[in-house]
Order: sequence, then C-alpha cells, then structure tokens
Amino acid sequence: MSLKVIIRPLAEKDTSEAATWYEEQQPGLGEHFLDAIRGALRRIQESPEACSVVYERHRVRRILTQRFPYRIFFTLHGDRIIVHAIVHAKRHDRHWKSRV
Repeated sequence: MSLKVIIRPLAEKDTSEAATWYEEQQPGLGEHFLDAIRGALRRIQESPEACSVVYERHRVRRILTQRFPYRIFFTLHGDRIIVHAIVHAKRHDRHWKSRV
C-alpha cells in the first residue's frame, strides 16, 4: 500500500519561498533544495513510523532533510501523510505548531 502525501498550502509556501531564496544565492541550488525535500518525502512514504514523534498531542512526526537544514512536520491519517510545515531548523517550534 502506497501512502498518499498531501502537502498543505502553508507547507507549499514554505518550500517555494526557501527554493526561491536558495536559487537567488546560487543558480541551481533551489532545485537541489527541492530534490532534498522530495527525497525526505520519499523516506516518509517508505517508513513514516520510523520518524520521531515530536508533538505528542497531535502525533506530529518530524524528518530532517539531507544537505539542507530543514525539518518536515507531518501527521499520519490512515493511508495519508499530511505535511503541515517545512521549516528551517533554526525557526522556533511555534512557527509550525499553530498549523496542526
């Protein structure tokens, strides 16, 4: 059974803003960032329960991206993975907790 990934609009916005910023720093880096996000999402699909629960109240899990300092926060709902936020590791948790 393949789990369906649903990326909420604010998480999409997080991703596009970060990709734009990286692309402005160096051409091609934005696409490398998006590759890292896609890779992390594949890892979530392969083994979602291997990711740590970081917010017990809503069973929010987290995975770190490779190469870039970003965290992806998601929940499991049946056969769906709901991505709530994709944020830089230095951002405070209050940035994503209000989205759950």
